[in-house]
Amino acid sequence: MNSELIDPAVPPSGTGCVECLVGGGWWVHLRRCARCGHVGCCDSSPAQHATAHARATGHAVVQSFEPGEDWFWDYDRGEVVDGPPLAGPTSRPADQPVPGPAGSVPPDWRQQIR
Repeated sequence: MNSELIDPAVPPSGTGCVECLVGGGWWVHLRRCARCGHVGCCDSSPAQHATAHARATGHAVVQSFEPGEDWFWDYDRGEVVDGPPLAGPTSRPADQPVPGPAGSVPPDWRQQIR
């Protein structure tokens, strides 16, 4: 992958979706920007912050930020792509609930996902 798309040295921005944590939202799964480390929520989540980040910044490649997953997605190409190992940590904490974060997920969350 082109170094303009991925910077393997940049650590993740945190352990959860940056915008959801600030705004009191919640997520289903997390995605990490492979360029700047921004952690955002997936497209099944109500706010879809990872996709919004990609559109706003032009940072097209994300990696799953879920334990045991290391796949990359390129929004511009609309497909799974290969990428190098990224700086750790490489996933949310394994004890963080799905969906998360703890205490913010509504009881009817299944009816709210896409």
